[in-house]
Amino acid sequence: MPDPEGPSVTELLHRWRDGDERALGELFPIVYDELRRIAGRYMRSEREGHTLQATALVHEAFVRLVKMRVEWQDRVHFKSVAAGAMRRILVDRARARASGRRGRAAAKVTLGDDLLASHPRQPMLIDLDDAMTRLASIDARKSRAIELKHFGGLTHEEIAALLDVSVPTVVRDLKQAKAWLYKELS
Repeated sequence: MPDPEGPSVTELLHRWRDGDERALGELFPIVYDELRRIAGRYMRSEREGHTLQATALVHEAFVRLVKMRVEWQDRVHFKSVAAGAMRRILVDRARARASGRRGRAAAKVTLGDDLLASHPRQPMLIDLDDAMTRLASIDARKSRAIELKHFGGLTHEEIAALLDVSVPTVVRDLKQAKAWLYKELS
């Protein structure tokens, strides 16, 4: 008997992964609001006058997601990959802008939850991305936890499930990663 509320995101992701193109058409309206929230987190921290709007970011990220060959697991995994795609889009645009100028006149970002609230200057997107890359080379899990929490908007429980660790480990990783990023960006 079919679900009266329709298929779940996980079911649609699995159908899409298995080659059902109609599942993709059903999936987009269901995940659109979540993608807009993720895009909104990113866009709130962008410089004023940024030419890319949240809606355009969602659509560009979705196009990238469609082109990826991913073994979709569930909704949380989808949000995680989508957040990463949005981050890459914004970083690519910031790097392209910066490459045409002298110096680092790139987009400024914040990580929310007072991650860098006491820092006198907001880190620039390129600087933050570089720091996140350095952190990933030292501790990939901590870097991933920061991305999932502050860019993907995932809960501690969702991050724990995705990274296959306990919630206290996620909390500890986030605290340590924030301190490391603060020091790196100071």
